[in-house]
Amino acid sequence: MLLRAIIGLIYTTSGSIEREKNLSMGAIIENPGFLPEFTGFQNLKLLAGIKKKITDTEIKKAMERVGLNADEPKKIKAYSLGMKQKLAIAQAIMESPRLLLLDEPTNGLDNQSIERIRNLLLEEKEAGKTILIASHNKEDIKVLCDVVYQLENGEISRLYNW
Repeated sequence: MLLRAIIGLIYTTSGSIEREKNLSMGAIIENPGFLPEFTGFQNLKLLAGIKKKITDTEIKKAMERVGLNADEPKKIKAYSLGMKQKLAIAQAIMESPRLLLLDEPTNGLDNQSIERIRNLLLEEKEAGKTILIASHNKEDIKVLCDVVYQLENGEISRLYNW
């Protein structure tokens, strides 16, 4: 719920969320709604067409960074769960947003892909991006996070600083 509120998909009933007015954000919130009859590249190209901010080359680079081949003719309906997750991450990073909001970013990935995505996120962090991750994966939290908030019933119950 917190990630949805930050990105503006839901409104809070109490408290407030303040963010920069034109802050660029990329997100994975639950299951992305890709069009099953299109390829991964075609789906990202459609999404990139909304803001018209990036080129086909940048879309292909984002796909390559997550371990997908942009020239793959396979339609989304034939993608594995891991391939869909990688495409979701490519979608989140492709426009180089300053803030990434990621819900369970390594869900459905094999060990090699988990390592690749962790390295990608660490690169994004090194590049000055802010990354908010919601995860039950303790290893992801340990490797990727500087500050950890544990939420219970919508309240911060514990704060960890590594």
